[in-house]
This record gives sequence, C-alpha cells and structure tokens, in this order.
Amino acid sequence: MDFNEQGIQAIQERRYEDAAKYFTQAIEAEPENAVGYVNFGNLLATMNEAERAERFFQKAITLDEGAATAYYGLANLYFNAERFVEAAKLYQKSIDNGIEGADAFYMLAKCFEREENYKLALPYMQRAAELAPQDLQIRLSYGILLCTLELFPQAKAELDFVIEEDWNNADAHYNLGILYAVSTDQLDDALYHLKQAFTLQPEFVQAHEIYNMLLQKKN
Repeated sequence: MDFNEQGIQAIQERRYEDAAKYFTQAIEAEPENAVGYVNFGNLLATMNEAERAERFFQKAITLDEGAATAYYGLANLYFNAERFVEAAKLYQKSIDNGIEGADAFYMLAKCFEREENYKLALPYMQRAAELAPQDLQIRLSYGILLCTLELFPQAKAELDFVIEEDWNNADAHYNLGILYAVSTDQLDDALYHLKQAFTLQPEFVQAHEIYNMLLQKKN
C-alpha cells in the first residue's frame, strides 16, 4: 500500500493527522504527480479548510491539466461558497476529462438550478439519473426538476419510483402531492401525499399549510 492509499484509508477512518502525513510523504516522493495534491486537497476540504484545499487542487491542475478529480474537488469548494458559475465550469471540466460516476453531472445540474437555468440543468440531471438509477436523492432531484419544468408525467414516474423504494421519503410525498394539486383534478391524491409528508416529518410546515389550503378548497 503506497502513501496515497494509506492516506485515503486514514481519511476513511477519520485519522486526519495521519492522512496529512501520508499525503505529505506522497508529494515529497513524487512532487510532479498530481494525485498527492488532489488527495491532500480532499483532506483539507473534509476538514473545512477551503482556502488551503483550493491551493492544492490548483497545484494539481498545473501539474496535470487532465486531472478530472482536481477539477471536481475545486468545483465542490466553489459550489459550497455559492460561486455557482465558476463551479459549473469546473464540473464540466471534470466531465470533459473523463471523471467517473454520476456525481459531477448531478452537481453541474444543481449549479444551473441555483442560477435558475432549469432547462440547461435538465440533460445533466437526466444523465446523472441514468448513471445512478438507484440513487434516490438524484431521482428525487430529477423529479423535482421535471416538476419545475412542468413535465408532469415524467416527474410523476420519478417521484413514484422514489416512494416505492423509500415510503418514508417526506420530500417525495410532498412533491407528488403538489404535482397532483397543480396538474390534475385528483385532489384526494394531493391531500393524501401532503398528509404523508407532514406525518412523516412533523416540522414540514409548508406541507401542512398547503394541505389545509386544499382541504378548505375541497370543503
């Protein structure tokens, strides 16, 4: 097991000081290898040391312009700092450089959502759902985005899937209730799912308020 592998294992075990030592050794052994800098950046991000993490990711990119994970790590820092335009460019860079998995597509979609560019977010969220079909957070986000774009039949399919897999998902019930309320005349179904939302999550005030409003409308 090399220094980087030992450092990653230490992060997983929350031995952050040990991880820092291992990644320092990795960088000292191979100062022109971007991997050690990416790993150290990830460690610093985990420890909420964003400014230091940024420098390590940037150093990794100067050493290897194709370091997809460096772009992704830096994008996460900018996303957390609400620098969504910059984050989006970096998530796209990570995708262009072949990063694996759904996360970069999902986060790129979230950047566009935060900028209220919902149509641009859609293909990236759809791709994330294709890459991670069992990820309920992605499928829920995809369903909500489809609702936002008033693509209600597709949205219903996504929300139904989430509820089938996780009956206790209050957010899925809430959004399905809203969908029924705004796109159908199935008021009872809307009330049912809104009630499920605030029954599962009593502090879900918005679900309760809309439920009461629809109930008055029914009566």
